[in-house]
This record gives sequence, structure tokens and C-alpha cells, in this order.
Amino acid sequence: MGGLVLFVAVSVPFLILSDYRAASLAVFATALASAALGFADDWIKLKKKRSLGVSARTKLFVQAATALGLWLVVTQYVELEPTLRLRFVDSTIDLGYGYPVLIFLVLAGATNGVNLTDGLDGLAAGCAAIVLLAFTAMTFITQGQQDLALLCACLVGACVGFLWFNSFPASVFMGDTGSLGLGGAIAAVAVLTKTEVLLLVIGGIFVIEALSVAIQVFAFQRFRKRVFLMAPIHHHFELMAWSETKIILRFWIVAAICSAIGFTLYQASIK
Repeated sequence: MGGLVLFVAVSVPFLILSDYRAASLAVFATALASAALGFADDWIKLKKKRSLGVSARTKLFVQAATALGLWLVVTQYVELEPTLRLRFVDSTIDLGYGYPVLIFLVLAGATNGVNLTDGLDGLAAGCAAIVLLAFTAMTFITQGQQDLALLCACLVGACVGFLWFNSFPASVFMGDTGSLGLGGAIAAVAVLTKTEVLLLVIGGIFVIEALSVAIQVFAFQRFRKRVFLMAPIHHHFELMAWSETKIILRFWIVAAICSAIGFTLYQASIK
């Protein structure tokens, strides 16, 4: 239920205060579509009383359909160019019909990254709030993206409010409804702000979590050895006898550093 309440907290102020620009509506719709996928996953797990929800193939199909819808909106209504912006070197790459593939990769990567991070009380919500706060600042300082900044601010507020009940020891959990929804929102904002590559820095904590799983799986399948005591990496530190509070606070610090670096690079690229 935590994920549902979280997105009610996002939806009410956004729908009241928004100017209903195509960019912000595209992000909002992507977040809700991702949250709906997460809700279906949670519902199946609860109803059938098992750890397996929606199949991986179905998840990928829904995410591909969501990415295709986002691509249509950003190209037809927001009129973004189908390019990849390399802000590090101030260059762009024309992707043409490969642009929807990029959107799918960003969406799948962000949703799974946030979902994997959601393993300790307050970890995913706190990290998502930090990343979305960076996007709030980035969209606010950019001409014509104030409505997008409003949505990002609503997402930050919902995450911070949710932390009141989700901080250790948690009484409410966001489930896949919340984690996939937040991941979808982060991915869509990255697409609308042309920061798909920069998201690797801004959302560095989610990248670290996802990479730890990929490394663990590869190492075990290839060499029958484990690199980490347990993956995702926050469980590795748990098994090293770090307290849950210590892990969460240090991961928040890493998330803040990554977001600050990403914001600095973004601001430098728009001058």
C-alpha cells in the first residue's frame, strides 16, 4: 500500500498546480504506467502468496510498450530531437530510429536500479528523493521546464513524506508499486532533459546497486565464485555486520555526492 499512497501524494498536488505541459504529463504518465506494472507484480505476489510476481518477459514487454509511448510523445508533442546528448564533451549523436531503443534501455535500467535498491528501510526512498531533488534544480534553472520542476518537486515531497513511515524500523513499505514508479519517473525526466548519459552519474547509487548484481551473477556463472557476500551490494555490507542505519546513511551520502556532481556537469553544459 505504501507505493499507492506515495503516488497519491504525488498526483494530488501535481494535478492541482500543473500547467499540463506535454513534457510533465509524459513523465507523469510514464511514472504511473511503471507504478501500475509494479502494482500488478505486488498483487500477484500477495494473492498467490509467492515471491514471484509478473514474469520477466511480461515486465520487459510492458516496459517496451511504455518506452514506445514515451518516444511518441516526446517526438510528436514535445518535439525533442532523436539525439543522444554527451554533455561531458558537449556533443550529440543522431540516433534516428534507434532513439526508442535508448528510451527503453534508460527506462528498464532506472526502474530495475531503484527496485534493486529497495532492500533496506528508507534506502530507495531516500536515494530517489536525492536524485529527484537534483532533477528539480536542473529543470527549474532551465527555460521552459518549470512544470517539469513542479512534478519533480512533488516526487521529492512524496518520497520525504514516505520516509517518515519508512525509515528504520519501517512500518510501511513501497513495494514494486513505488520502486518501479519512481524509477519510471527518473527515467522519463532524464529523457525529457536530455540527460540519459548523465543519469549514470546523477543516479550513480542505482548504477552501483545494479552493477553489483550483474557482477555477482557473471562471476558465479562463469567462475563459480562470489565477488560479494550477497548482492545487491547493500546486503554485502549487512553481512559485514554494518548496522542498517549506517548502511542507509552512507548510501544517502554517496547518492548526494553523485547527484551533486551530475548537477554541476549539467549546469556547466548549459552555459
